[in-house]
Amino acid sequence: MSHTAHHENHHHHHIQTLNRALYIGIALNVAFVLIEFTFGLWSGSLSLLTDAGHNLGDVAGLVMVVIAEKLALKKPTSTYTYGLGKTTILVALVNAVTLLIMVGAIAWEAAQRFNNAQEVPGQLIAWVALAGIIVNGVTAFLFLKDQKKDLNMRGAYLHMAADALVSLGVFVSGIVIAYTQWYWLDSVVSLVIVVVIVVGSWNLLRDSLQLSLDGVPKSIDLDKIKDHLLSTKGVSGIHDLHVWAMSTTATALTVHLVVPGEVETDLLSKLSHELHTHFHIDHTTIQFEKADQTACEQRC
Repeated sequence: MSHTAHHENHHHHHIQTLNRALYIGIALNVAFVLIEFTFGLWSGSLSLLTDAGHNLGDVAGLVMVVIAEKLALKKPTSTYTYGLGKTTILVALVNAVTLLIMVGAIAWEAAQRFNNAQEVPGQLIAWVALAGIIVNGVTAFLFLKDQKKDLNMRGAYLHMAADALVSLGVFVSGIVIAYTQWYWLDSVVSLVIVVVIVVGSWNLLRDSLQLSLDGVPKSIDLDKIKDHLLSTKGVSGIHDLHVWAMSTTATALTVHLVVPGEVETDLLSKLSHELHTHFHIDHTTIQFEKADQTACEQRC
């Protein structure tokens, strides 16, 4: 089996594994959103409605990730010669922007209610939040293994882990409200949720924007790649080194290598294999140049 075919099979298996985890996560969170919205409307609890709106945004994000991962499996065409893998990056960017817009509305509502606190049932809030801890905790665990390999899965994992902590905060506030009738605490918890969402979404926005602009992925050390190429026998110099993300899981590299003599027949396959093994580069394009050719081009 060729290196490309092996990578494609591995990628397909990876996508199938992700999709199973995503489908389970979507089902769990849809059920919880319905429960949380119902009790939030019935009780008038802003913290429950805020958390439900956040979880609904997460569900929409997970659905978009599934769609993007399916598009990423489509074969390249004459129009999209790299395929549609970049849609996974665009989805991460859209999710981050959507969440940041949503929290602005939540923060405004919480501020309006702060000086006009409404009576809410603390025990009910605590029970619903306890269900949220379980649902979000289980979902985060499903994404734990793949969150280091995929930007979208890292975003989903961080969101669900943060949601579990937020639900814990809502749970504690529900208990406190039940015993103290400090109804203003409901708005305070909503604002805390807003801060948690902003912190997590800001990092996702920064990383997805970087990849959208063909920036070097954070997992890639460009200096180490340069050192590795320059330490290769038969290579005397490098230039025009570019590394960018083809999707949230696939990375491409192009480079011009200066060689003083004849190029070894297996040098291209050797370098491609090493770049994939050591630096997780999935698509490599290498151009060899003679030393005198490079010198001439620089003079011109």
